[in-house]
Amino acid sequence: MNIISKISKIVPIIMLAFIFLACSNDDDNTPAPMQSNIVELASATADLSSLVAALQAADGDLVSVLSGAGPFTVLAPSNAAFQALLDSNPAWNTIADIDTAVLSQVLLNHVISGSVTSSDLTAGGAGYARTNASGAGGANLSIFYDTSNGVRFNNVSSVTTPDVEAPNGVVHLVDAVIGLPNIVDHAVANPDLSELVGALTAGGNTTFTDLLATPGDFTVFAPVNSAFTGFTNPNGNDINDILSNHVIVGASALLTGLSNAYLNTAATNGDGDALSIYINTDDGVTLNGTSNVAAADIVATNGIIHAVDAVIDLPSVVTFATADPTFGTLVTALTRADLTFDYVTTLSSEGPFTVFAPINEAFTDLLTELGVESLGDIDEPTLKATLDHHAVAGLNVRAEDLTDAFTVPTLGGDITANVTGGATLTDANDRVSNIIATNVQAINGVIHAIDKVVLPPLE
Repeated sequence: MNIISKISKIVPIIMLAFIFLACSNDDDNTPAPMQSNIVELASATADLSSLVAALQAADGDLVSVLSGAGPFTVLAPSNAAFQALLDSNPAWNTIADIDTAVLSQVLLNHVISGSVTSSDLTAGGAGYARTNASGAGGANLSIFYDTSNGVRFNNVSSVTTPDVEAPNGVVHLVDAVIGLPNIVDHAVANPDLSELVGALTAGGNTTFTDLLATPGDFTVFAPVNSAFTGFTNPNGNDINDILSNHVIVGASALLTGLSNAYLNTAATNGDGDALSIYINTDDGVTLNGTSNVAAADIVATNGIIHAVDAVIDLPSVVTFATADPTFGTLVTALTRADLTFDYVTTLSSEGPFTVFAPINEAFTDLLTELGVESLGDIDEPTLKATLDHHAVAGLNVRAEDLTDAFTVPTLGGDITANVTGGATLTDANDRVSNIIATNVQAINGVIHAIDKVVLPPLE
């Protein structure tokens, strides 16, 4: 996907020994001929005097940093750009009025490690680079570049004079100071997320934009435009609930920090319980078995965006059973052709349901226990009665609802839950199953994983 291609793919050019600028000698806004480093070049350029003053005032001794070996790519705001920044805040009359720590981060957001020319950017078309500013989780902030109409950064600043070279890097003069982007800023800047922005703000609704602009810590799975185009909302779910299901509140995770796991999203069921989302990293990153991360690690100040190729609808208990390979044998059992009950259709309905889901190893152990070689060796009445003992209709029983001697009214009959010493289920044959994972919350019920298949009464 070209619009979200990585700047890391750009091949640095061999730096030139000298550069000649075609200009008149009396143009005060023209960068001076190549100096010994980027800071000296800026100091010799009249229209970058505010930038030099900012570098001197900011925390982190940025003058020394940008005088170092580099190479650096510096997006250098003009004096007029800094004046516009000051005019945007009534409390700022001069650069000295800006908090020095904030000023340092803003300036570092104009610095990219490595030498990147305008031709490199044009070759990339559009995508993301990492600046030297700090974003969520300490990761470097992302910056979006788009060369479809000149060269623009985060859709707020355009290059006015490109490719002013110095021995320790390259400078591009820009016409606006580039602020520190939050998640909403990144979404608005990237035209391939315009459908998402439209959905977030439909009907004048600012609930999501207000939330995702706060200083909180978020992970957002952002559907690209083609994902919205291809989404038909087959279950008729509320779009705000669907959008909530793409947001994880309270945690920002880079792609390398994701693993096979369930996390809670901002979406909830009718009882207010946070819905789960299943992340599978066996082959790329897949969400609930339907949506893949197409571009990862877009870092904002308040979280991280991963662009995804499909809208993630609200999950049913069947969604999780089919998405999680841990339950592969259970799905095989539930969909056996000779069953006289349609479990998939039932467990996809409104519910609520509570499902105690045996993991694959539980079924392997069951076959040994019964002395058979495969599920096909279990007759239909026995298999149906067994499966019935793993589902409760009409109740969304979360782990915190269980107590000792709690009667669980399954479709096949009562079993008993206990929590002292660890949550367990005891069937009519006094066989004990351990509940090894809890509260996988779907829109129509909840799943708890167990390590032993519950059996109906055996004669």
